[in-house]
Amino acid sequence: MKKTRFEWDEEKDLENQAKHNVSFSLAQYAFLDPGRVIAEDIDHSSEEERFYCIGRVGEGIMTVRFTYRNDVIRIYGAAYWRKGRKIYEEENKI
Repeated sequence: MKKTRFEWDEEKDLENQAKHNVSFSLAQYAFLDPGRVIAEDIDHSSEEERFYCIGRVGEGIMTVRFTYRNDVIRIYGAAYWRKGRKIYEEENKI
């Protein structure tokens, strides 16, 4: 069984931490939530497919923007967005 790996651009991670107070290393935990929601990011997909992973991290619901390349999840954005929380709650009947 192949183990899924994560990667990200270090500069983008620092920008995300400054803007949203969320590190990409923390964002990985959204993928471990059994109730996570994966949705295609149709607004930002141009040359490659992009997705959202919405899952519980700590006490909040985090939205992680990512793409999937050669068995690697590449994170390029993460935050605790209200819209993601709403989708998560609807999908999980909370």
